[in-house]
Amino acid sequence: MSCPDIDHGLLAPGRAGSPAEASTADSAFLRALLDAEAALARAQAAVGHAPVEAARAITAAAGSARFDIGAIAHRARAGGNPVIPLVADLTAAVPEEFGPYVHRGATSQDIMDTATMLVAARTLDLILVDLHRTERALSALAAHHRNTVMPGRTLTQHAVPTTFGLKAAGWRSLVLDARDRLRTVRASLPAQLGGAAGTLAAFDSYAGRHDPGTAVQLTAAYARETGLAVPALPWHTLRTPVADLAAALAFTAGALGKTAADVLTLSRTEIAEVAEGDGGTESSGGSSAMPHKRNPVRATLVAAAARRAPGLAVTLFAAMVAEDERPAGAWHAEWEPLRDLLRLTGGAARDAAELAEGLRVHAATMRAHLHLTHGLIVSERLVAVLTPILGRARATALLTDLARRTYSEGRTLAALLAEQPELAGAGLDGTALDLAGLTDPAAYTGAAGTLTDRALERR
Repeated sequence: MSCPDIDHGLLAPGRAGSPAEASTADSAFLRALLDAEAALARAQAAVGHAPVEAARAITAAAGSARFDIGAIAHRARAGGNPVIPLVADLTAAVPEEFGPYVHRGATSQDIMDTATMLVAARTLDLILVDLHRTERALSALAAHHRNTVMPGRTLTQHAVPTTFGLKAAGWRSLVLDARDRLRTVRASLPAQLGGAAGTLAAFDSYAGRHDPGTAVQLTAAYARETGLAVPALPWHTLRTPVADLAAALAFTAGALGKTAADVLTLSRTEIAEVAEGDGGTESSGGSSAMPHKRNPVRATLVAAAARRAPGLAVTLFAAMVAEDERPAGAWHAEWEPLRDLLRLTGGAARDAAELAEGLRVHAATMRAHLHLTHGLIVSERLVAVLTPILGRARATALLTDLARRTYSEGRTLAALLAEQPELAGAGLDGTALDLAGLTDPAAYTGAAGTLTDRALERR
């Protein structure tokens, strides 16, 4: 009984068509479940628990037989998971004499957890590719705009000058932090094998002898066959792998979301310091009602993913509270939010790469905005310069008064300072202060260039 109404991502443009969407589709999970079953048969053959011919037959059937995803999904309701009907179908697909070796000794959670780790591993590999694209594009932006001065903003207001290079280097730093976390998690994703209650007892029974060492060897062989890490213990109720994965994915979505949030702010009509690239017809950012608009679509989708990801991660953390040796409902609660989290983060990584690669920087607009406050953007510098001359209290009071006047009189801070008698001859050797230089925002970026260079040294 197939279901013709497939989820095409109509309400999920952030993941629609992304590599992560394909790698987490029902067909991908089915492939992972079959891979887990085939790997188990090969591992048992490797340690002498099953005939090599059985392992070959099961692997062949898992790779070539036709399985009805819709029928498996509907039949999964009877046992609460898709492994039970899949095992029945796989058993029917192998020669009769090898049927008893399908799924032998395992429990449904062994296969489901292992398949989930396989899907996660394959998806993380794709996400890491897009993070590399993003990092490379941000590196180029940071280097090119090392000395592009722009207003630094705190609590939504102009604060002191900064550079776009430093801002892009900060975005890149977060991407690298995400990459490192995903790499660590990717390397540690474990296979799952414990049997009914995590003791591996059934594998001994099927082997016809009690040999705990062989059972442990079987776990290692299974991990090798799947390409996953060897678990120290069966982790049916020890959900560290899922929690670590959730944390790394949510962090990655948030790290990309920081870039998106900044782009959304800087691309506002009244700011217009950056703009998304055209990106082709599908990502042009057009409006259905207003032909003039060019919406920052890529940044919007990344920001949406960043907002959803923490809630999904919370659900996965909550599933750690798993009773007994195998719980009812806890591991079942992980499947959908974990898939959503992989898809969200994968889609965000795809969109972030496109965003970074196509971002247009309007340096002239950034320079113009430095003067919106009539020179007040360097008031911090002037307090420091005037304190030795006037004392800190007087310097602060003077600049506070002049700041008010710059707006009420529409004059620059430099012009008002030039009229202050107490500053006449206050420069070095009794000369006049270089007010033009002191109020030049481009001359007050601190160590921004050096910090950018240092950030770009990280690989």
